[in-house]
Amino acid sequence: MNLDPRLAEALARLPDYLGGHVLVSVTALALGLAVSLPLAFLSIRRPLLRGVLLAVASVVQTIPGLALLALFYPVLLALSALAERVFGLGFSALGFLPSVLALALYAMLPVLRNTVTGLQGLDPRYREAARVIGMSPRRILSEIELPLALPVIMAGIRTAAVWVIGTATLSTPIGQTSLGNYIFTGLQTQNWVFVVFGCVAAAVLALAVDQLLALIQFGAGRRMVLPILGGAAGLVALTVAALLPGYARPHATYVVGAKTFTEQYVLAALIDQRLAAAGLSAETRQGLGSNVLFDALANNEIDVAVDYSGTIWTNRMHRDDVPSRGKVLDALRQWLKATYGVRLLGNLGFENAYALAMRRDKAEQLGIRTIADLAAHAGNLTIASDYEFFGRPEWKALRETYGLSFRSRLALQAEFMYPAIAAGEADVISAYTSDGRVATNDLVVLEDVKHVIPPYDAILLLSPKRANDRKLIAALKPLIGAIDVETMRKANAEASNGGTTAEDVAQALWQRIETRRTSR
Repeated sequence: MNLDPRLAEALARLPDYLGGHVLVSVTALALGLAVSLPLAFLSIRRPLLRGVLLAVASVVQTIPGLALLALFYPVLLALSALAERVFGLGFSALGFLPSVLALALYAMLPVLRNTVTGLQGLDPRYREAARVIGMSPRRILSEIELPLALPVIMAGIRTAAVWVIGTATLSTPIGQTSLGNYIFTGLQTQNWVFVVFGCVAAAVLALAVDQLLALIQFGAGRRMVLPILGGAAGLVALTVAALLPGYARPHATYVVGAKTFTEQYVLAALIDQRLAAAGLSAETRQGLGSNVLFDALANNEIDVAVDYSGTIWTNRMHRDDVPSRGKVLDALRQWLKATYGVRLLGNLGFENAYALAMRRDKAEQLGIRTIADLAAHAGNLTIASDYEFFGRPEWKALRETYGLSFRSRLALQAEFMYPAIAAGEADVISAYTSDGRVATNDLVVLEDVKHVIPPYDAILLLSPKRANDRKLIAALKPLIGAIDVETMRKANAEASNGGTTAEDVAQALWQRIETRRTSR
């Protein structure tokens, strides 16, 4: 029986994704226990300290998981830069370390709360009897209180384990490989097999760990050694089985970074394939936030990435003027080299700019062809966009220049904007000019007659340590200027249909590039 290609692809990626997920989860849980258990023991007879610890841990739990994970990256990046200057030795702030620290904080509350509750809930006569026979407070804790409270403590550890395993799926945008890679990739490419597979895999892992910890809890409650050993052995076996394939795989020489949307997955796969064709080994860090990707590249934590000239122009250089495409690229090239040591190898040949788009029938009904036309009707319309756009300088410039004031705004995952406008839940969306779904949804892109939005050339960037890497440059040179916007739209449309992997689309894209090159 032939497997669905999407399921086969999901199974092929499982060892890598599961290994990364287990590694970060186990490390975070171990760190959380190592910190929270001693603090709980220390605070049991100190009400003020206990109150402070529980309050802080409770506050941490109110912070959304993705936000907590994202906050650690810039903090660690700054600390790494400081360590580099002071000691001459930095550390990687991408992926594993920020994920572990954030998840360890998430693990602390249930462990702290259950440990305190378990110890405080004991019959005080046990302590009194122990004191009468001359036992020290330390012996009372270790020989009487802790064994009696252990089942309650284990319940907290079980809760912490499930929370950590579930929240670890959110570590993908800061560069940690996890089962969340299935979910983020699947959402962007409409590959619901990936989404379901990632959710099920994370749930199965959480349930397996929970049941093994339940076995240890059962043994602890009944003072039975065999269940405790069985549960511990199961946890060790599960961890080793998940990690072994990753350690057996050879380490890649180059790291390719990709943002959180379809086009980036396709281009990252294309770069990976070009490196492989040149005999160079590479791995991909997918689903990175825009700022995370740039910072990781500038700090040599990834080696190559595709970014967009307008993103760096507005977000990094804080420029609000809009010169020609050529002038923007020249200014970017000089600024990137002088400021970060990053090399702009060249542009790929197409733009992926922000644009406001409407359904064709709606635009024709209202007589809207340009953003200036839109301004007169905006008060009766709803605009939808991805989470990032409403916080970007381009949106502020559009709003102020054209006097845009919409009835309401919707912030959505990028892939949900198109169903929203198709269903009439939104009247205008912030589309992308190289997105194939503009054509497939029969949308009309409104002309920016005042030229507010800067050029958005797709540009190939190399990290400072790879800026003069001849092998890497030779492998990537054929991509410079090789992709026109229509070709990229077609590739994006194919990758967004849910039935084709980014790798397959990248192969087809290269064949089109090769055909164009040989036909000249």
